[in-house]
Amino acid sequence: MAGGGPLGAIYEVGALAALAESLHGLDFNRLDAYVGVSAGGILGAGLANGITPREMCHLFIDAPADGRAPDGEVQPFDPSMLMRPAFGEYWERLKRVPPLAVEALWRYVRSGRGHGPAGMLGAAEHLVQLLPAGLFSNEPLRAYLARLFAAPGRTDDFRKLGTRLYLIATDLDSGKAVAFGAAGHDAVPISVAATASSALPGLFPPVEIAGRHYVDGALKRTLHASVALQGGADLVICLNPLVPYDDSAVIAAGGRGRRLIDGGLPLVALQTVRAVIHSRMEIGMRQYGDDFPHADVVLFEPNRADAEMFFTNMFSYSNRRRLSEHAYQKTRAELWRRRHELAPVLARHGIAIDVAALRDTSRTLVGGRGRPARAAWLPFGTITAQLADTLDDLGRLLGHLDARRAPAARAARA
Repeated sequence: MAGGGPLGAIYEVGALAALAESLHGLDFNRLDAYVGVSAGGILGAGLANGITPREMCHLFIDAPADGRAPDGEVQPFDPSMLMRPAFGEYWERLKRVPPLAVEALWRYVRSGRGHGPAGMLGAAEHLVQLLPAGLFSNEPLRAYLARLFAAPGRTDDFRKLGTRLYLIATDLDSGKAVAFGAAGHDAVPISVAATASSALPGLFPPVEIAGRHYVDGALKRTLHASVALQGGADLVICLNPLVPYDDSAVIAAGGRGRRLIDGGLPLVALQTVRAVIHSRMEIGMRQYGDDFPHADVVLFEPNRADAEMFFTNMFSYSNRRRLSEHAYQKTRAELWRRRHELAPVLARHGIAIDVAALRDTSRTLVGGRGRPARAAWLPFGTITAQLADTLDDLGRLLGHLDARRAPAARAARA
């Protein structure tokens, strides 16, 4: 599971809930391995600890309005904890003001450049060290995860899990990716590793672990699915919440495209970041096919024409209920659309798509609130649905027969 800030976590919770109830033979709390980056790492740690997708929705998204938890349960996640200033980081930087100021003054006097602006800037250039390494504290997140994983039946220790969990972070001083949970990196608490994996540079300070400093694991790769593949996985399900916007896809679907330039720098920067992240992921997906031909890698992500996911601030949490329901329904729609493509792939691993569950238009993630009026990807009526399925199957069968007959026809002509 890739990262993507709070918006990425919201999408992945909705997608996980849709997949968990639509794929028979696959228990998302009893998988062989979990690989998570940033927000995806937090959710992966939850799954490995037995927290179901719907329970995570209750904890992180659809919490009670009063924020109270039933007796014996962990308090629901409060998004305001992500916005608490990093006062400890600010104080550490402030303590360095006197010696750095003296050093800047001494350099200025020694430079012999006079009192011009250039001389002042040259002497004070190292004062950038006073800028904090992160604006917001990630300690509240670590403390919350520690409480969550300390509940009965869960653990904050990689070595006590009944499965393999890998949380990817980037070593700040070497630029190398580190898989916490792997041999030699499994003594650190899961809550600390998850916090390090989600320490987005600029927003949150690096997390110190055994004298090294770690930041968001997405700096190196988007998914890090190779960690599971190298461990012997023969089926890897990937979730990536961040895709670039494609107005041509919107127009082709009968919608009206939007010019990103009209949104100014924020939308231009967002499209740039998403395009780079997604391009890097596409290269990795192709490489997985070459390096691990025995394995099946299945990717789920938002449609590029999905303006709902793109034009919502990736750090916004205010519309979390609506967006999680949106992701849930969109993933159900994608499963329906790709059911003939995915069915044989999943069948190789003993997994079946529950078509009846996908046809059930009454299913929602957040208790019916924000539920779409109808499932637009499904034909109306049971008989119509069965007829559509039959025609789809007939079309696939005819295509398969044509493909088999083509070599014989070419040989006859020759």
